[in-house]
Amino acid sequence: MKKILLDENLPRPLAKLFTDPLVVVSVHDIGWAEKKNGDLIRSMLEEGFEYLLTADKNLQNQQNLDKYPVRLIVLRVFNNRFKTLLPYLEIIQDAIVNASDSEQIIVIDLREMK
Repeated sequence: MKKILLDENLPRPLAKLFTDPLVVVSVHDIGWAEKKNGDLIRSMLEEGFEYLLTADKNLQNQQNLDKYPVRLIVLRVFNNRFKTLLPYLEIIQDAIVNASDSEQIIVIDLREMK
């Protein structure tokens, strides 16, 4: 099982569509939508989340991720609306499941896919 937190910049309903071995929870569902990045990462660690799924491509530059055992999954998208992301759900899930354990930042670029 991989425990993933869905960032506030991605649609909340997306979290419910992932399947085993991924467990995805939205920041909105656990009341963390207002947390800033540093607090969010610390809260993630306390609650056992291993990954943060986000569309914030600058997060990796804003936080010193080396000091946290958290992995970042960055979706590169033209827009982050639910109906836009839905057709790519399987691609996103497969990329997370098949990512190397040594990758701290996993970038999934959906802009080049049709």
